[in-house]
Amino acid sequence: MDTSRRQSGIQQLLAAEQEAQQIVNAARNAKMARLRQAKEEAEREITAYRAQMEAEFQKKVAESSGDSGANVKRLEQETEDKIANLKQQAAAISPDVVSMLLRHVTSVKN
Repeated sequence: MDTSRRQSGIQQLLAAEQEAQQIVNAARNAKMARLRQAKEEAEREITAYRAQMEAEFQKKVAESSGDSGANVKRLEQETEDKIANLKQQAAAISPDVVSMLLRHVTSVKN
């Protein structure tokens, strides 16, 4: 009877070991599935975030490009105004400069 009880105990141990192995394998598979799922979710979030950042960047580029056109026009107008102002000032003092130059050129010093 001892041997049959031992055999029965060994069979129970083997069955428990197999059951434990199945539980471990199921847990390992569940863990791997969850890791795959988490990776896929992270990739989706990254893709969405990247698309959002790209859209914001393109929007800023478009805004700054429009502003640069306005800035160029503003700078061209300012430049033209300054050139006109300088021409006006030069025209105003030109006779005085010419007379001063003639005076110095025609005067003789020893």
